Amino acid sequence: MEPLPLASDQSFRDHLATVDAKGHRKWVYAQKPRGKWYNLRTYISWGFFVLFFALPFVYVNGRPLFLFNIPSARFILFGKVFWPQDFFIFGLTMVTFIIFIILFTAAFGRLFCGWVCPQTIFMEMLFRKVEYAILGDAAAQRLARSRPRTVNWMVRSTVKHLVFFLLSFVIANTFLAYIIGVRELGRMITEPVSEHIGSLLTLLVFSGVFYAVYAFFREQACTVVCPYGRLQSVLLDRNSMIVAYDYKRGEPRAKFSKQKDAAKGDCIDCAQCVKVCPTGIDIRNGTQMECVGCTACIDACNVMMEKTGRPLNLIRYASENGIGNHEPLHYTLRMKLYTALLTFLLFILSALLLSRKEVDATILRTPGMLYQERGADSVSNLYTIKVANKTVRRVPLRLRLEGEAGTVQVIGGSEIPVKQEDEGSGNFFVVLPRRDIQARKTAIRIGLYEGNKKIDELRTNFLGPQPGND
Repeated sequence: MEPLPLASDQSFRDHLATVDAKGHRKWVYAQKPRGKWYNLRTYISWGFFVLFFALPFVYVNGRPLFLFNIPSARFILFGKVFWPQDFFIFGLTMVTFIIFIILFTAAFGRLFCGWVCPQTIFMEMLFRKVEYAILGDAAAQRLARSRPRTVNWMVRSTVKHLVFFLLSFVIANTFLAYIIGVRELGRMITEPVSEHIGSLLTLLVFSGVFYAVYAFFREQACTVVCPYGRLQSVLLDRNSMIVAYDYKRGEPRAKFSKQKDAAKGDCIDCAQCVKVCPTGIDIRNGTQMECVGCTACIDACNVMMEKTGRPLNLIRYASENGIGNHEPLHYTLRMKLYTALLTFLLFILSALLLSRKEVDATILRTPGMLYQERGADSVSNLYTIKVANKTVRRVPLRLRLEGEAGTVQVIGGSEIPVKQEDEGSGNFFVVLPRRDIQARKTAIRIGLYEGNKKIDELRTNFLGPQPGND
């Protein structure tokens, strides 16, 4: 993003707002904002917490609604099982998601970060509020940190950290439920600890990571680690919607006076927008990498504008062109191209999902083996079949030869049993009459049946004797 026309000193862009000149961490004591945007974010966070903690308990047809079992390479989305064979769908889904992120950011800036990012919601709507309740507001925390520690402060600080770790432990357990399932998690909890020492240690490590992030690392996760924050400078342009300061209306700044001065701007230089910022930046310097678009500065500024009898929204959602040239937000050519590409990818992804098979099989001729003579009138080939059953029922799979006079003989029985949500395999012979073999390789079709219901059809080659070599 380009610097604001009013900013002659651009040195703030050369360092992070939370690091001083010597490289030491500047702790951010963010005041609690008050206003309609903060209230709306609070309601959305309640919905987020309900979904986050409740979804692992939601089952559809005996399956979790969502499961991301990375160790077992088994994923469930909206009750549908995805196996490693569906990897290409995941690859396309990731590409589609990246294009969506590019389009969303080009249009709405870091709206995701401020409103629904788990890091922001947990930090600002849970841990920060717990901190306010135990230690007091930002002013009380800053004052206590600048003075010698008292017994009362040490006790409250210890309570805060204990509560932080407890919340982190609950969050880590919930994330684990998304990986192994809430039923498996419940089994681990109820069984003796000695049977799950490794899992418990892993859980404690992740709890410690969450605790460290929310107790100490805090806003650094957004300003230093998060790649999305780094990418916004590339993805945003002057037409993107951002949290912006109206410098044309606010400058030049002046302390509040009851005497209205037409030469002065509406900004009274109260710095309330800086005090409530969870990343410690001054939004009046323009869009910065550290801004997460949380709207705290909008609420703080509106409170001061209302108290001083000035128009609201000196800081508001707008674009750089909207502030500088009074242009409305509009759908740019770049956004249209991203939308077209996203629509194309969604069409392909939808087609793949609709055509996805719940019983997926692969047939291969047994390597290293030629055809087998079956008396004077028949020839057979040996095949291997591998089946992935993505349903919640056991599938007794039967094989039939389609469009040919031959037969299929399954080794070990008449069907290939495949357990629910499992993989199975088997071997079978395809036997064809010699008179029907007209070439060295004959294309054949094998139908897969569950009872009398045909669920799929696979093609393969049948290797026979060269015609004329009888």
